[in-house]
Amino acid sequence: MSINETAGGSRHLASAHRTFSIEIQALQALRDRLDAGFDQAVEMLLACHGRIVVTGIGKSGHIARKMAATLASTGTPAFFMHGVEAMHGDLGMLTGQDIVIAISYSGSAAELLTVLTVAKRMGAHIITITGNPESELARNADLHIDAGVLQEACPLNLAPTASTTAALVLGDALAVACLEARGFNAEDFARSHPGGALGRRLLTRVRDLMRSGDALPTVGPNALIPAALEEMSRKGMGMVIINDGQGRPLGIFTDGDLRRMLVSRGDIRLLPVTEGMTAHPRTVSPDMMAAEAAKHMHDGLLSQMIVVDEAGLLLGALHMHDLLAAKIL
Repeated sequence: MSINETAGGSRHLASAHRTFSIEIQALQALRDRLDAGFDQAVEMLLACHGRIVVTGIGKSGHIARKMAATLASTGTPAFFMHGVEAMHGDLGMLTGQDIVIAISYSGSAAELLTVLTVAKRMGAHIITITGNPESELARNADLHIDAGVLQEACPLNLAPTASTTAALVLGDALAVACLEARGFNAEDFARSHPGGALGRRLLTRVRDLMRSGDALPTVGPNALIPAALEEMSRKGMGMVIINDGQGRPLGIFTDGDLRRMLVSRGDIRLLPVTEGMTAHPRTVSPDMMAAEAAKHMHDGLLSQMIVVDEAGLLLGALHMHDLLAAKIL
């Protein structure tokens, strides 16, 4: 690396540190400035009988889109409405029971002023987030939150940087305050994210993944080892369940049990499977979360577990491969 490259790298790092410092200071100042108006905003959102409609244009529009997404995913029904598209038909999504959150750092975006005028005529309540408490947007709102910053991180003090960060964090603060007030928990979050890893872990139960019916490898207590091996091979679970004939498992016979019998007994073709089975195998409930069952299997170094009901009757079996395929692990 040349001296010039090193010097350039140092300048870049210094620029990054400056950006971080300016934006951190902006957030600290905003935090210290928050007052009862923030409480009022949260109470308004909690009392809303419609949806929260977050709007903005330009960089503020990007922040508004993210704010709406965060509110919606944490239990507060919300959607984003672009300030320009609103004037060309999207205002039809608005109702008099909604709350509009309008974001504009200058507080003078003409498009948003039009949106607010129409929204107020419909009876919707207005919250504005600007950097200018004396702006027209601020004066026409039911509630205004001042998200002003002393300076942007941009050395020209032009590109929205510290101001968009402040508005972004303010949106997160509103969403989290609503989340906590609603008692929104991890399962609620999972229901809003069923396609994600967290959703799968928090919503998937053993009964959703277990094998049952004809897919379940079972033999009776009088079955010989060859018959048990044939059932194991046919069902592909690496084990067979020995059933007492009344629906209760007596034990399981696994690949590991087979290897141990071959070493200790030699020719095992005429032996009943009960002589090599593992009696009293570990079991799980069908209502257990699949992630919890996976932990039991991992801690017990098990590849399979039997699923039984409260009376101990056999319902199914769970294989580690099933958990992997469902992306629980």
